[in-house]
Amino acid sequence: MTVQYKMNLPVKYDVDVFVAGGGPAGVAAAVSAAQCGASVFLAESFGSFGGAAAGALVPAFMQFTDGVRFLAGGVGRRVRDYIRANCPESSKKYCPDSIPIETLKLCYDEMVLRSGARFEFFSHVSGAMVEDRRLRYAVCTAKGETYAVKARLFIDCTGDGDLAFLAGAGYEQGDENGDTMAATLCALWNGIDWSRVVKPDSRCLDRAFADGVFANEDRHLPGIWPISTSTGGSNAGHVYGVDGTRADSLTRGMVEGRRQLQEYRRYYKKYLSGYEAAEPVISAARIGIRETRRITGDYVLNIDDFLSRAVFEDEIGRYAYPIDIHSGKNTAEGYAEYERKFACLRYEKGESYGIPYRSLLVKGFDNLLTAGRCISADRSMQASVRVMPCCFITGEAAGIAAALAAASDADTRHVDVPRLQEKLLRLGSALSTRRTPSVPADYQEDHR
Repeated sequence: MTVQYKMNLPVKYDVDVFVAGGGPAGVAAAVSAAQCGASVFLAESFGSFGGAAAGALVPAFMQFTDGVRFLAGGVGRRVRDYIRANCPESSKKYCPDSIPIETLKLCYDEMVLRSGARFEFFSHVSGAMVEDRRLRYAVCTAKGETYAVKARLFIDCTGDGDLAFLAGAGYEQGDENGDTMAATLCALWNGIDWSRVVKPDSRCLDRAFADGVFANEDRHLPGIWPISTSTGGSNAGHVYGVDGTRADSLTRGMVEGRRQLQEYRRYYKKYLSGYEAAEPVISAARIGIRETRRITGDYVLNIDDFLSRAVFEDEIGRYAYPIDIHSGKNTAEGYAEYERKFACLRYEKGESYGIPYRSLLVKGFDNLLTAGRCISADRSMQASVRVMPCCFITGEAAGIAAALAAASDADTRHVDVPRLQEKLLRLGSALSTRRTPSVPADYQEDHR
């Protein structure tokens, strides 16, 4: 059964740049565009900026550097430096890789407010109006109202590619069978004696499995990150078969994640030293999703680019995180494949791959960019670019590019890329000094 429902929407905002999603990519995009002089509106679904760190309690950033160079310059460095300077004294020894969540939220609030970008929490994208290859309006459903936003440029930083999907963009999701990486419900813990904690070995899990602690024998256990003197953030337990683009699937994942958390409570308290008095204080308000849509762009960043340490003429950043594909199935074979890839698909100190501007361009659209987890990449590369420092990199580039396009009344494929690169370099971005002619001169036409 279906029903037809129509409504007239007020145009609440008319701006140069609309940003969907207020995670690290969205904050970087909004701040960067506003600081370049564009008028900006950002819609965020939850009650704070911060994405997976704030809402899903993901406890650590992952790497900002390649071991030699700081890769997430600009907004990323400002966030890292703010946390170092302002996190509680009890947390300082664990920063910057671990995340003191309330400090991070304040950082994002202050950064966006100072930039002049307008924003609303509790406001998510629910529709898109498209005409002649251009988004004209984004539809937002908020607490108490549904409204439209008119913009010249749009940036999808939702992680799931929601805006691009609603506009009709092409995408891929998961592996060849559509299976995605397992999800995890993270949590905050207290009562941990970090002075007595040692890295557990597989024998601890073997004993717990033999004792029937776990309903599922999941050997992939990232663990608990120190946040302060006795506090930690857990990234423990995999919930399999969760589709992060569907509420019914996410609902099942949340219920299962909370059940699993009690199993990990028993495991940590009984089998690992330093955790005898530990208790999970709160589980996240949403489950941590590692993989959903990868929006099809003008260039698909791919595993060969990782292997070759690729350099691009239109490079907007470089990154170095390993290929980190958590298995989508709870099998010994799935975990063995994860371990094999994570061990061999990683870099030596000082190595990195380039990210081309073309991977932010959405195929078939003239005024839509992506940033963050949903950029144009194959499954292997999505498993590297998905972490927060890389989201800062792509978000900042997308924000500056959108501001440049708005200022010159250009579409996204006619942005002055050398000027974009110059601005990024001034902000501290790490671009290759060795350029190769990897961009066809007529690529603007080839991908229309």
